[in-house]
Amino acid sequence: MPSPFETAPDTAAIPILFATKTTWAGVAKELPEPARQFAVANDFTAKPGKCLTLPGPDGKIAQVVFGLEDEGSKSRDLFRPGALPGLLPPGVYRFANAPHDLRLATLAFALGTYRFGRYRKNDAPNVRLVPPEGVDAADIARMAEAAALARDLINTPSNDMGPEELAQAAQALATRFGASFNCIVGDELLKQNFPLIHAVGMASTRAPRLIDLSWGDPSNPKVTLVGKGVCFDTGGLDLKPSSGMLIMKKDMGGAANVLALAQMVMDAGLKVRLRVLIPAVENAVAGNAFRPLDIFKSRKGPTVEIGNTDAEGRLVLADALALADEEKPDLLVDLGTLTGAARVALGPDLPPFYTNDEDLADAVALNARNENDPLWRMPLWPPYDSWLDSKTADINNAPSGGFAGSITCALFLQRFVTDAKSWLHVDIYGWTPSAKPARPEGGECQAARAIYKLLSQRYG
Repeated sequence: MPSPFETAPDTAAIPILFATKTTWAGVAKELPEPARQFAVANDFTAKPGKCLTLPGPDGKIAQVVFGLEDEGSKSRDLFRPGALPGLLPPGVYRFANAPHDLRLATLAFALGTYRFGRYRKNDAPNVRLVPPEGVDAADIARMAEAAALARDLINTPSNDMGPEELAQAAQALATRFGASFNCIVGDELLKQNFPLIHAVGMASTRAPRLIDLSWGDPSNPKVTLVGKGVCFDTGGLDLKPSSGMLIMKKDMGGAANVLALAQMVMDAGLKVRLRVLIPAVENAVAGNAFRPLDIFKSRKGPTVEIGNTDAEGRLVLADALALADEEKPDLLVDLGTLTGAARVALGPDLPPFYTNDEDLADAVALNARNENDPLWRMPLWPPYDSWLDSKTADINNAPSGGFAGSITCALFLQRFVTDAKSWLHVDIYGWTPSAKPARPEGGECQAARAIYKLLSQRYG
C-alpha cells in the first residue's frame, strides 16, 4: 500500500477546513469573500460528510471545507474524515484546523485510501496528507498498511486464497521481518497430534495445515496469537444455504487479522516473543468429510462429539490453542469469525470479546475506545458450561438450542486453555457490509489495532 502521507511538509498543500453546522458560520467568516460567496451559492451548510472545494482567483483549488457532526452528537463518527480520499481531487492536502480527534482523523484518512484492485482496475485515490504536527505518522502508516493486508487477504476469493496461499502470505510476512516459519501439512497433522484440524480439512482437495511463525527474543514475554483460517466454509455436511455461503471467503478473517496484528508488532519492534498459529483449512463436502456425531480426540486430550459440522472454527482453534497453551504464554489471543450469534447480539461493527482477566478486559475496552476499533465485553458465563456436555464424549462442539451461541463457543475454547497466564478471545465479523468513512465494503480489520495498542503499552 503506497504511503498516504507526504513525507515532508509542503507549504503548498491544500488546506482542509473542518466545520459543523454549529461552527460553520464562524468558519465561513474567516474565508476570503469570493470563497464565502461560492460556498453560499452552493448551499453548503457543513452537513456531516459533505465536501466542497473552493476555487482561488487562479481557478485552482484554494481550500476544502468538510462537514462533521456537532460536538456531543450521538451519531458522531470519529472516522468521518476517512471519506475525504474518495471525495478529493488528486493532490497534497493538510488539515487547516483540528477535527474532533486529530490522530483518529489522520488514521481515518489513511484507512480511507484503501482500494482492492487485484481483479479490476481500482486505483487508490491519488491524494496524500501532510501529517499534522504532533501525530505519529509512522505509527498510523503502520496500522493502515496492516489493515490493508487484512483487507486484501479477506477480499481475495477462495479460489486464490486457500490454505496453501494463506500459508504463503504468512511465510512472506515471516521473511520480511526475519521470523522463523514452519507449516505442518495434510496427514502430518495426525502424526503430530492435531486431529481436529485434520478432521475439519480432510474432505478438501486442498490439504489442511497448521501455520507456525515465531519472532523476537525468546527471553521476552511470550505473546501468542491464534487466528481461525477457514478459507472457505460450506458448513460441511451440515450444509449452509446458498445465502449463508455467499461471503464465506471471509471465514479466514481471524487469520488475516492475526497476520495484520503480527505485522504491526514486528514492524514496531515490540519487546515480545511473538508466536503466530493459524490452522488453515477448507470445510468442504466429500465422501470422507467428518459427520455429525463423529467423535475425535483433541490434542489436549478430551474427546469431542460433533454436534454440528458448521461449528468447525472452534474445532481447528481448539487444537491450535492447545499447542499455544503448552508454552504457558504470558498472553494468548485468538481471533475468529466464529458465530452468527455474535452478529445477532451486537451486529457486524461491534465484536464481542471474552476474558477472565479483569485488568486485561479494562485495557482492551480502553484501547478499543481510543482507537475507534470497537469491542464489547461478554461474559464467560459458568452456568452455561454444562450445555457443552455430551452423553458419549467429553464435550460437544455445538450444543442444541439457539441460546447464547457466542458464549458457548467461548466456553468451548476455554476448555483448551489451562496454562496461559492470560487469555483473550474475540469473535470478529471481519467484514463491512456497507461502506462507511474509512471502511469500504468488504473485508475489514477488526480488533487488531486495539490489541496492537495494548501490546505497545505493555511491551513498547
